[in-house]
Amino acid sequence: MRTSIASYALLFGAMLFFFSCGGENAQESMNRPNRDFSKVEPHNLTPEDLWTFGRVSAPVLSPDGETLLFTIAYTDIQKNSSLTDMYTMPVGGGDMRCLGVTKENEYEVTWRPDGKAICYLSSKGDDMQIYEMPVGGGASKQITNIKGGIDGFIYSPDQRHILFVQRVKLDKDIHDLHPDMPLANARLETDLMYRHWNAWADGAYNHIFVVDLDSNGKAIGEAKDIMEGEPYHAPQMPFGGVEEIAWSPDGMTIAYTSKKLQGKASAFSTNSNIYLYSLESGETKCVSDFNKGYDKCPQYSADGKKLFWQSMERDGYESDQDRIFMLDLATGESTNLFADTELSVGSFVLDPKDADLIYFIADEKAKDAIFSLRISTREIKKITNDVANYVSVLVSPKDSKLIASRQSMLMPTEIYTVDANSGESAQISHINDELLSKVNECSVEERWVKTTDGKEMLVWVVYPPYFDKTKQYPALLYCQGGPQSTVSQFWSTRWNFALMAANDYIVVAPNRRGLPGFGKEWNEQISGDYGGQNMKDYLSAIDAISAEPYVDENRLGAVGASYGGFSIYWLAGHHDKRFKALISHCGIFNFDQMYATTEESFFTNWDLKGAYWERDNAAAMKSYKESPHLFVNNWDTPIMVIHGEKDFRIPYTQGMAAFNTAVMKGIPAEFLYFPDECHWVQKPQNSIVWHREFYKWLDKWLK
Repeated sequence: MRTSIASYALLFGAMLFFFSCGGENAQESMNRPNRDFSKVEPHNLTPEDLWTFGRVSAPVLSPDGETLLFTIAYTDIQKNSSLTDMYTMPVGGGDMRCLGVTKENEYEVTWRPDGKAICYLSSKGDDMQIYEMPVGGGASKQITNIKGGIDGFIYSPDQRHILFVQRVKLDKDIHDLHPDMPLANARLETDLMYRHWNAWADGAYNHIFVVDLDSNGKAIGEAKDIMEGEPYHAPQMPFGGVEEIAWSPDGMTIAYTSKKLQGKASAFSTNSNIYLYSLESGETKCVSDFNKGYDKCPQYSADGKKLFWQSMERDGYESDQDRIFMLDLATGESTNLFADTELSVGSFVLDPKDADLIYFIADEKAKDAIFSLRISTREIKKITNDVANYVSVLVSPKDSKLIASRQSMLMPTEIYTVDANSGESAQISHINDELLSKVNECSVEERWVKTTDGKEMLVWVVYPPYFDKTKQYPALLYCQGGPQSTVSQFWSTRWNFALMAANDYIVVAPNRRGLPGFGKEWNEQISGDYGGQNMKDYLSAIDAISAEPYVDENRLGAVGASYGGFSIYWLAGHHDKRFKALISHCGIFNFDQMYATTEESFFTNWDLKGAYWERDNAAAMKSYKESPHLFVNNWDTPIMVIHGEKDFRIPYTQGMAAFNTAVMKGIPAEFLYFPDECHWVQKPQNSIVWHREFYKWLDKWLK
């Protein structure tokens, strides 16, 4: 059953708000969809469902260890937007409490260090400011009134200061250069990194400011820019947040992450560093300059004597092993705590009860699990073993419980407790249970397939609801992006395997060469070998699964985005008539153009092993010989091309060139183009259109 946007809108309008909401503007609670789906009939998962599920944030633990604070975002498909509200819940689960419903979103929600108030960002006024709400509920009060608004904040542990992030304009634009031409619409560039991810450089930089607080918690005096005049970002662009900043326990030092490079140097480097700023002296020093790759996300030990952070070794390699480093602040001695493991940390947290213990999340064999690290012995213990992805972890200060966010291919994110000793987990939030109970469940199988070079490769196979092995189904080969990004137990509003299976496709999702979680050699083999072993791995996976009697080998399709989109273009010239339909989203079509037009040049420089004009560079020339545009003479398969105009990682002209080529060759083709999307599709109605056209194309050729 498919449920239309209009049907969902009528359903939401008829529902009563399920969670108790107090505080200011509670009368507006009818503007939120409720979680009672009793009137919804059982059905296969739909694109509308993906945007109907509540999206829960990572929880934040109260200072007393008793209560969790988090947000839930609900989407109004008709309005093409989402609203986020704050909730609390006992740490062991139980009644959720809504802290009030407003017309604005609440961001960066956290506890005040004394635990007596909840703090957050909101745009209730003209711009984003910090607000506080009493823990017991009630009216919020505005803490800051910073001209231009702020983007993130952290209280000092003693609550004497707040640091916040604000954009500071330092570079001149065309109107500064020509003040008598106010209507001019032009840019003048003299170096690289003039645009990044999905936005053009505007001459402004993320800077960290510190402001004093009075006895009532109000910001007083003038805020100090601790990076005054520096043309660098902290946090880093485009995805860095306040997790890249930390206060020392005594509130006298700020540790922060920044890549202090500009232009071409920045475009070709991943060398960010950890800096320490002293409030007392006003001086800044770098403590990670011995390392040439990414250094980020500092955390202080409880006694303030040690500093920990995530670190990659090699400059220019964004997919290097992410390690945990420890710095003794008294001696200056640094230690790589991951010297004896090939695991790559996604995030980590220090145990507040045991100074010798760290918990971290890392991918192992396509599942993001929780691990512990004993600092003194370097002993690593795997705690969770379930078929799921853990996306955040906290440590209870009172017992052996961890609090974690978890998702899987069949379930959006919910909050769990995890026993740190046994690994046993228990779901304590149930935001999406009712809607999930109305969705016909798919199933996931872990298969191991032999590759052409004799290795064993994990392949996820996802089966439709009510799968019948006596029937035959069309199958889709899923090609992963990254390229070094594991096909793990992720849940997505775009590449959602449960939705693919719900449309009566068997999904074949291989963890081909070039993905983390299977050791360093497996991960790094892909660099300099685009079009090589990893492409053979794709074909090994689809050949193995299509040999099953329940797969119709005459109805195979292949789909993918980013590196997966490149994979589709490459397979279009090499698949030997295996596939009857192809879909490429934001894929690389022409390596020469990709190298010359992407913004983070370090990525192509590392993975392609150099520039296309380096004719004496044998490794680079090997890469460029695999560019998909060189094999279009072999194209003969219907292909859909999808691209967003604001995609600066793989510019949309790559998609245009592929689509135009297919049409000129007389191959059935469609071009789905989103002027307001980037490398992803993030707006609800765009996403639903994406899915409708995606399955319409596949159904046309495979059913």
